[in-house]
Amino acid sequence: MSRLLRFLFSRLTVVIVLMLVQAGVIFAALVYFDTNYALFQAFSVVLSIAAIIYIINQDIISAFKIAWILPIAFLPVFGIPLYVLFAKKPLSERSRAKFAGLLHRYKHSISGMQSSSSEVAREDGQAGMQSYYLEHSALAPVFTGTDTQYFSPGEKLYEAMLEKLRGAKRYIFLEYYIVEPGVMWDSILEILKRKVLEGLDVRFIYDDMGCIITLPNNYYRQMEQLGIKCCTFHRLQPVLTGTINNRDHRKICVIDGEVAFTGGINLADEYINQVVRFGHWLDSGLMVHGPAAYSFALMFLSMWHYLRGDNDDPARFLPTPGSFDGLEAQGFVQPYSDTPMDEEAVGETAYINMISHARHSVYICTPYLVIDNELSGALAAAAKCGVDVRLITPGVPDKWYVHAVTRSYYGALLRAGVKIYEYTPGFIHSKTMVCDGKYGICGTINLDYRSLYLHHECAVWMYRTRAVEQMYDVFQKTLTKCVEITQELNSKRPLPQKLGQSLLRLFSPLL
Repeated sequence: MSRLLRFLFSRLTVVIVLMLVQAGVIFAALVYFDTNYALFQAFSVVLSIAAIIYIINQDIISAFKIAWILPIAFLPVFGIPLYVLFAKKPLSERSRAKFAGLLHRYKHSISGMQSSSSEVAREDGQAGMQSYYLEHSALAPVFTGTDTQYFSPGEKLYEAMLEKLRGAKRYIFLEYYIVEPGVMWDSILEILKRKVLEGLDVRFIYDDMGCIITLPNNYYRQMEQLGIKCCTFHRLQPVLTGTINNRDHRKICVIDGEVAFTGGINLADEYINQVVRFGHWLDSGLMVHGPAAYSFALMFLSMWHYLRGDNDDPARFLPTPGSFDGLEAQGFVQPYSDTPMDEEAVGETAYINMISHARHSVYICTPYLVIDNELSGALAAAAKCGVDVRLITPGVPDKWYVHAVTRSYYGALLRAGVKIYEYTPGFIHSKTMVCDGKYGICGTINLDYRSLYLHHECAVWMYRTRAVEQMYDVFQKTLTKCVEITQELNSKRPLPQKLGQSLLRLFSPLL
């Protein structure tokens, strides 16, 4: 009852009501014009044809085109306004200029960082090609001398994060999609308040849409009063606008430029199983200790500058000289970010590159499987070439409609030889990929359209690191808690369920 009352009187409810009022005005206008039906119908047909031709000629993936063409063709008076408001469109000149400035700043910051790309290529040509793409398309240097540690479930990463936060000496940066008061956030906040009193530079970014229910209005002001510098990403306004689609889905914690955390874990209690929502919540994350951690500091500072305009000197946040002396590390580590503000699908291409270069195995954990032809084709092609391709998806979904779309992809992948498993104890939120036991990606990027095309995301590409070995071992252990979805089991789904999943899949890029 208390959750219902909190929702009814929340800012989200106010925003929804105001948006419904706007939609009602649009609907009333349509009803008014409908009195001249013949003229209105002719106008609708011409408008829908023009809109469809425009969409067909856009440089976007085919699935997006189909998802928008269908509502516009059948209900143009509603489909076209929805497309204008919510479809991903080219940036305005002002936004392009702002992003170009941000990109130039980030590029200048990393220009002084020594990349080990040539060493990767000498050791392994396939790894070199994957790393080359990220370095040149995502401006992501690759590092040696960095230790990585993989944590699963989320409780383990939480414990490690608390330990490192307590040891912070200079600064702490936090950037998260969801933050909710409770055991996890309250304990972290106590450390942040103590570190502010010690004179540390503590900064915090949260996504307003992700926290619309979990945090009170103007929460950033409460943080500022505590001495924590804070800002929100894309503050939600009660106006119908497409910016609601572009969210900051990154999870970044940086401590002194020496240690960084990322992965699927937000700062809320379900991620560490203090609250049970969808059975056992299996999540995971990565700790980066070494020179590569500074890349996350630069990612954060770029977003901070974009949101707040502060003109910080990145050199102030470099690791303390000698801080990595004696650090035992192996392999290559390459943190990278992806943004919807350009035309490069870095997250998807990194996944496809890894799948395409696999020779023995591809092991993937993902909470959602809502993919385009390129990614599904890469998975199917690898399986047809004899690669052991395995996917683990949730047994207990957090969103029934997205899980229905996820299952709609099973048939074609199973026929190609991909093995699919569902995590029976509950919901799996890990976003990991391990290939041949030596390449790995761990980060925030789901296998769905939102993560791959609409959200700000981050991840770490690794080659022959400790974390890759740990990810491989955890995947094998997780399989023992899964049920395999065979072709026979998949074919036994009731016909209405199959039809419903097929219908939802048409609109999967919009979910």
